[in-house]
Amino acid sequence: MLPPLSPADEKLLLSFADPQARVTWALSAGPLMALLANAEFHGVLPIMLRKLREIGDAKLPEDPALQQRLSELRDQATIATGQSMLLQYHGDRIMKALAAKGVPARIVKGPVFARKLYRHAADRPFTDIDILVDPASIAAANGVIAACGFELASGEAQSHELQEFKWLEKENSSLLIELHGNLVHDTGMRRRLSLGFRELQVIDGGETDTPASLLTIAIVHAAGGHKFHRLQLCVDVLQGVRALQSPEAEARLLEAARMTGIELELATVLNVTGRLFDEPHAIELANRIKPDLSIRLAKWLITGNMLLRVNSRDKMRSRLSRDAFRWVQRLARPRPYPA
Repeated sequence: MLPPLSPADEKLLLSFADPQARVTWALSAGPLMALLANAEFHGVLPIMLRKLREIGDAKLPEDPALQQRLSELRDQATIATGQSMLLQYHGDRIMKALAAKGVPARIVKGPVFARKLYRHAADRPFTDIDILVDPASIAAANGVIAACGFELASGEAQSHELQEFKWLEKENSSLLIELHGNLVHDTGMRRRLSLGFRELQVIDGGETDTPASLLTIAIVHAAGGHKFHRLQLCVDVLQGVRALQSPEAEARLLEAARMTGIELELATVLNVTGRLFDEPHAIELANRIKPDLSIRLAKWLITGNMLLRVNSRDKMRSRLSRDAFRWVQRLARPRPYPA
C-alpha cells in the first residue's frame, strides 16, 4: 500500500506528473518521500525526478534518508532509460525484418508516445515494444519475431483469442515484444470497439502517427487495455490532447471515435483527464460526445479520486469502480456508424 497523501499533496503529485506544469512547493522530507513512492507506482517518477533536478538539490530538504532514496531512484531511472534504448534497438531490428518479408506493421504506444508527445523523451520510458499488424499477418509476423531470436512466452490459444502475443528475447528475458492484431484485447468489448492496423491507417489518412491516431491509441490503452491502474495512462492522454492543435485534428479524432466505436471511452477518459489536470480542452472534447446512460454511468464511476487511490486505503473502492466500468464497457450498445 502506498503512503497516504493529503489533498494538497495529491495536487502536488499531479503538478509533478504533468510534463508541462510548473511546480511550486515547500515540503519536508517525509511528504516528499511519500510523493516519490506514489510517483513511482503511477509511472510518472521520471517526470518528477527531472523537475526535482531542475529545482536543484540545494533547495531540497537536507535529509540523509531522502538523499539516499533520490540517489537510488536516479540510478534506477538511468537503467530504465538504457533499457528503453535497448528495446528500441530490437524493435527497429524486428521492424526491418518484417519489412523485408513484406509484412506491414507499426510500432505503437511507448517509444512513439515518448518521441511524438513528450518534449523530454526520457519522461516516458517504456518496458516493452508493441507492434501492431493486420490479423491476417499475425502468423507471418510471429515467424519473423521468432527468427529474430525471441521465444513465445504466452499461451498460443489464449494469444490468438486476445490477439496479443508476448515474446521474450532468448538471451535476455527482460526484453519483451508484444505483437497485436488488435489493441482491444477483451473479447467481450471487441463486439463494440476495435482498433487495429487498418483503422489506424484510415485515421492517419495517408500520414503516420498523426495527433488523432496517437490520442485514439492513448485512450484505448487507458480504458481498453488497462483499467486506469496508474496515472501515466492519463498523462499520455493529456499530452495527446495538447497535440491536437487544429479544428481539423479535433474533427479527425471525433470521427475516429465513431469509426472505432470508442465514444464511451473517449468521453470517459478525456473527462477524468481534464478534471485531474485542469485541462479545459480535454473536458470540452469529452462533452462533444452526446451522453447516453452508459457514458453518464462511466463518468460517475471513473473519477480523479478513484485513479489516485488505486493502491491506497481506498483501493477496494477504486477496484470496484474500475471493475464496474469494465462491465459498462461490455454491456454498452454499439452506436450506429455509417460505413
